[in-house]
Amino acid sequence: MRAIGFAFRSVTTHRVRSLLTGGGIAVGVAAVMLLTSIGEGIQHYVVDEFTQFGTHIIAVTPGKTETLGVPGGIFATSRPITLEDATALARVPGVLSVVPGLYGTGRVEAGNRGRTTYINGVDHNMPQVWQFQVATGRFLPPEDPRQARALAVLGTKLKTELFGNESALGKTVRVGGDRFRVIGVMESKGQVLGFDMDDGIFIPAHRAMALFGREGLMEVDILYRAGADEDQVVAAVTHALSTRHGREDFTIVTQKQMLEILGKILGVLTFAVGALGAISLLVGAVGIVTIMTIAVTERVSEVGLLRALGATRGRVMSLFLVEAVVLSVSGGLAGMVAGTGIAGLLGLLIPALPVRVPWNYAALALAVCVVIGLIAGVTPAARAARLNPVDALRAE
Repeated sequence: MRAIGFAFRSVTTHRVRSLLTGGGIAVGVAAVMLLTSIGEGIQHYVVDEFTQFGTHIIAVTPGKTETLGVPGGIFATSRPITLEDATALARVPGVLSVVPGLYGTGRVEAGNRGRTTYINGVDHNMPQVWQFQVATGRFLPPEDPRQARALAVLGTKLKTELFGNESALGKTVRVGGDRFRVIGVMESKGQVLGFDMDDGIFIPAHRAMALFGREGLMEVDILYRAGADEDQVVAAVTHALSTRHGREDFTIVTQKQMLEILGKILGVLTFAVGALGAISLLVGAVGIVTIMTIAVTERVSEVGLLRALGATRGRVMSLFLVEAVVLSVSGGLAGMVAGTGIAGLLGLLIPALPVRVPWNYAALALAVCVVIGLIAGVTPAARAARLNPVDALRAE
């Protein structure tokens, strides 16, 4: 405790010097705290966005994504994924529901009002697979996909734009020249990966195929049982669709794969953040070495007096080591407060920016500050301990 008190008195006696020394550490820790807070926030935000539709979804898209010598699409001969393919995939063991999907934008009109919005071609399984429920009315009924009626369900934003406070149920909307009867309005879901789920219309997939002039689907989303093995379901889906197409001319993407890709991207970001913080902390460590070396030179007589009073070399060395640690830890604490405060302020000023303070990184940064203080203080402290007491007392 005496060593700590001695170190604090020395630090407070030379305030400007101590402030400049700890400032380098503070800047490094603040940079690490700020950047990792933003990085952690973005990671949790994207993961939450991916899992809004559940965690047991497999997406099947037409065309085989692979690295070949020729760009796919020039000589691509993959068959489109049809409504019949989607129906066959629904019979795969472990699969609960399947949603055929076709998406685009177009103008939706009601009376003298209209707007360009998202048009989603789906079927009656969409609420279960996407975890997206109806607020009023009902969703598309289960029908023969090729004979689906011209029924539509609106997102909350589109409903308000077209009908205001009036009920939209039973009303007619025009989509690409075709008339659809509104049978439901979805609950508000907000933005999902940049797409406004509330500003859209949901119509039968076969009607959307005719509207956009497509022969096949853009995607098939598969919901499998929570207890089922994902790899086994993927293998079964691959076998079923390959049997129908005669070959594997489609791509299967699982949420696990998407999250792994996301993890790699965020890993690179974390490495970059760590590198920036390490550079700043290194600069701070050099500052501590410099200041402590100067301090030893200025306090030669003080060291001599300590030795004359019976202080051992180890005691003298420990005093200077503790002072170096106090400087680095003080700078680290100041940096943590500054970084956390700036991150919180950014979160308040920019609500759309996800900020999440990683306290595990904060604890690690503080531990690094202690190590930096010890390493940076070793050489100056050893030099002070080696001073001859008689020569030190003679020094001015």
